[in-house]
Amino acid sequence: MPIDEQLAAAVDVARVAVDEAADAGTVGDHVRAVEDGERLVSHQFACTKPGYAGWYWSVSVSRAPDSDRVTVNDVVLLPGDDAIIAPPWTPYKERIRPGDLSPGDVLPPDEDDIRLVPSWTAGDGDEQTPDRFFAREVGLGREWVLSFEGRELAADRWQEGEQGPDAAIAQQASGVCHSCGFMVSLAGPLSDRFGVCANGMANDDGKVVSFDHGCGAHSGARLSRSASAQALPPPVFDTVGVDEVEHY
Repeated sequence: MPIDEQLAAAVDVARVAVDEAADAGTVGDHVRAVEDGERLVSHQFACTKPGYAGWYWSVSVSRAPDSDRVTVNDVVLLPGDDAIIAPPWTPYKERIRPGDLSPGDVLPPDEDDIRLVPSWTAGDGDEQTPDRFFAREVGLGREWVLSFEGRELAADRWQEGEQGPDAAIAQQASGVCHSCGFMVSLAGPLSDRFGVCANGMANDDGKVVSFDHGCGAHSGARLSRSASAQALPPPVFDTVGVDEVEHY
C-alpha cells in the first residue's frame, strides 16, 4: 500500500507539533516519513538534545476517510538503531553475586528454592546418611535444611572452585588435604568429601577444602636437600698471603 501523500506532505504540521512539545533547540532536520497504517504516518525529526545521540522525535499524524484535515496524534522521543539506551532491567536476584551482601542487606531464598526442604523430610531415601543425623537436624529446631540437590550443588561448587583439586596451588602440592594433620573433619552428608583447613599459615585457613585439594603447607611437607640451608666450613685466617692494594 503506497503512503498517504497528503499525510506524507504534512511536514510543517508535524514540525509545529514537535516544536511545541520539545525543549527549544532540540529538534533537528526532518529525516523521513514512515507509514504506520492506513491513513497513519509518522514524521521523524533528528534530536539534537545533549545526551540523546541517535534518538529522534516522532510525530504521528492521521486523517479521517474523505477528509483533508490532518490530525496530530502524539509526539514521542524514540531511540534509533545507533542510540545509547539503558540495558534491559534485570531483577536484583539475578544481578547479585557472592560477596555482594553488605552489613544490613537481606537476601531471602526463593519460596520454591530447590536447595532447601523441610527438615522433617530431609534424608528420605538416602541410604548413605545415618538416620540419627537427620533426627538431630529436626531436634535443632531448624525449619529448613539442605535438600539433596542443595548438597550436590554445594559439593560441585566447592569441588570445582579454588579449594578443589584443579586449583593451581593444588596441582603442585606435596600432599592432599585428606592426609594433612591440619584438616578438621566435618559432620553430615558432605563429611566424606570435604573438611576445613585449620592451618593459620595456609591460604585456605578456615575454608572448606576437598579431600583431594592440597597446598605447600601440608603437615607432612619437608624441604628438599637442595632447598635447605647448606652447612659452610669454618672461616680460615690467612697469615701467609699478602693483599696488594693500589695507592692513589
